[in-house]
Amino acid sequence: MFNRSQVASAPTRPASIAPASPSAAVRGISQMAMFAALIAVLGQLPAIPLAGGVPITLQTLGVMLAGAVLGPWRGAGAVMLLHALVAAGLPLLAQGSGGLGAFAGPSAGFALGWIPGAFLVGLITQASWPLRLWRTILGVTLGGIVVVYACGLPVLAFQMGLSLEQAALINLAFLPGDVLKAVIAVALTHSLARAYPTPFSHARRRRR
Repeated sequence: MFNRSQVASAPTRPASIAPASPSAAVRGISQMAMFAALIAVLGQLPAIPLAGGVPITLQTLGVMLAGAVLGPWRGAGAVMLLHALVAAGLPLLAQGSGGLGAFAGPSAGFALGWIPGAFLVGLITQASWPLRLWRTILGVTLGGIVVVYACGLPVLAFQMGLSLEQAALINLAFLPGDVLKAVIAVALTHSLARAYPTPFSHARRRRR
């Protein structure tokens, strides 16, 4: 038989480490799939040619939004899901590229850099709730631009036989477009947070 003291002393699981319910897990997977699809769709839109034939695509905008809206883990998970589908052969990267060969070319470092980039965007942006504008700008800039460039430039330089300085100079043409995408990502993130805060669960658990 149980007595009152035994019941009172029975260990209880803290609410903060309670496992996610199956419905929450399904919702998280659905959100990652939705943002993986968004990044893929943005890659199929026509590229914007710049002087010298350097194109700008919108996939980095999707990566920024995945991290800012879904948070670090699900944001990075959305990009990993996209890459898994690309590795399986689906033509989901810019201009319809896909297959393992897509991760062996000069732009492979940029695509792989989306994973830590989305993670950092979400980690900084969703560090508190409500979202702070300065934190979102910092997260999108560091994760969506600095980290992606830091991963992409060494691979580009190696594949094309360039120095890091030469690779950086070539990619200066992308910088204005990336800054514009960061501005759009910040505006869309804060508009969505006000209208539909449900996906921002990582930040809402850190409510201040």
